[in-house]
Amino acid sequence: MEIENKPMNDSEKWTDDKDDKEERLSISLMPLSAEKDSDDELRLVSVRLHGTGRPVHALSEGITILRGDHLIIDTGQGEEIGVASDWSKRVKRQAVEDRNYSWVIRLASNDDLRHFEENKVLEKRAEAIAREKIEQHGLEMSLVSVQYGFDNRKITFFFTAEGRVDFRDLVRDLASVFHTRIELRQIGVRDETAMIGGLGTCGRELCCCSFLTDFKPVSIRMAKDQNLAMNPGKISGMCGRLLCCLAYEHDAYLDAKKRLPRKNANVMTPDGPGVVKEIHLLQEKLTVALDGDDTIEVVVYDADDVRVEQKHGESDKGSPKKRQSR
Repeated sequence: MEIENKPMNDSEKWTDDKDDKEERLSISLMPLSAEKDSDDELRLVSVRLHGTGRPVHALSEGITILRGDHLIIDTGQGEEIGVASDWSKRVKRQAVEDRNYSWVIRLASNDDLRHFEENKVLEKRAEAIAREKIEQHGLEMSLVSVQYGFDNRKITFFFTAEGRVDFRDLVRDLASVFHTRIELRQIGVRDETAMIGGLGTCGRELCCCSFLTDFKPVSIRMAKDQNLAMNPGKISGMCGRLLCCLAYEHDAYLDAKKRLPRKNANVMTPDGPGVVKEIHLLQEKLTVALDGDDTIEVVVYDADDVRVEQKHGESDKGSPKKRQSR
């Protein structure tokens, strides 16, 4: 498959450059520091390689980078194109020199962007061929995405599978077709969702493809501690796994549970004695059923206005004390 690459004349180049300058100047009013970086400072910027997926961090020196700029990045394994997903921040050179960060080589030119679009066309063709080869070899794997390296020295095929897959014959077959380095990389369902992207139930962009750099363990215990209904559709993300955000406020819930009375605990309120019927952990409020002569009144109180009534053999949380074995 051949792609026609017509060179632009001088007038077209001048017009494109002028438009780029006007676009960059139009957003130069954003809060950028006017101070020049010192010799011991670098710029750290978040970059989404190929414009999608989780951002990676890259260092730059002497380059003014605005959010949304296309950049050419040296990843250590070759050059890649990416988009700045945030404003750059100053960092001390000494603090980052030992870390394995990518480096910003330059701002992407019009030729770089044209080459990136050409690679997108090649990726679609490579994906169709790879799916056909996978079916021919009878491999139980699902192809997720195909990425050409910006320098076209490597093609990476991302796939998911239930277990390990012997794809050595597939690699040789693909190498004979594309005549370049082939890499097949198995990813998990969360990585697949991060690459595809989407919106969460909160209406915001998925955490895994916006700011999360790694996946921390999430357990069903976290959902129970937050008094959430055990409905898989409510506590699961697009990947089918438990929501990553269950871990964000888990420590706050645990802290509140330690300080607030337990359910069914006997308490004393400003309106008299009652029993805790419901606990609102984040608001730190309690729904209490007051003991009346003929009726039971349910009232919501602030936790600070309620005192636990301790009975013989009970702790200050309203539950029986455990006997200590001798």
